[in-house]
Amino acid sequence: MATDPLLRQGPDSTDLVLRAGPTGPVWNALTSARSALLTPLALGVPTLLVAFCMALAGARASTVFVVVGVIAALEYLLGWLTMAFSQARDILRMEFAPAGVPASLRLVRSAGPDDWLPVDTLREVRLTHKVVEPYEGDRKPALSTLALELLLRGSNERPTPLPFNGDPQRLADALEALLAPAAVVVELRTERSTREEPRANSAWFSGGSASANSGGG
Repeated sequence: MATDPLLRQGPDSTDLVLRAGPTGPVWNALTSARSALLTPLALGVPTLLVAFCMALAGARASTVFVVVGVIAALEYLLGWLTMAFSQARDILRMEFAPAGVPASLRLVRSAGPDDWLPVDTLREVRLTHKVVEPYEGDRKPALSTLALELLLRGSNERPTPLPFNGDPQRLADALEALLAPAAVVVELRTERSTREEPRANSAWFSGGSASANSGGG
């Protein structure tokens, strides 16, 4: 069977790895706690506005600092909970067991693995390879991403698209060979586009030219 860096065969299962890393509720909470540090910074303007209004009202500096600290702590807690719940459903990999001819599959999320399901629960795998080519003279390299859609009985799963520098056809062929005994359809679609070239603001230049000419007259 063809292999690809995203498709890894182990002794007990073959895994379609989307993102590497530990899983589990504790790890999800820890990674969310780190990301939530940006929440008070993102909401810094309204927090400073509250502090400014309190200062104008004659509140003591110590009182202002305490209130700002409480607000920042609540913003951090809210951001932590929001990110923890949103990241908990993120799919890190799919496991197919046994490794040779899989009879079961399960989705492994950031918060931990789902229950095992019969492999025929998966009806179709759709791969969309998007390539954004540079325009002429653009020094930035082409951007390649891979989007995955899993059509399950009763629900569909669409993990976040990920950067992809491998061979999408090779990955599709490997998945098709792995899932052929279960009659799971694997579809690959490639979409190519060209990055838009930035253009100067012609209205700004024309307006500036008109002002300069009027001033000279």
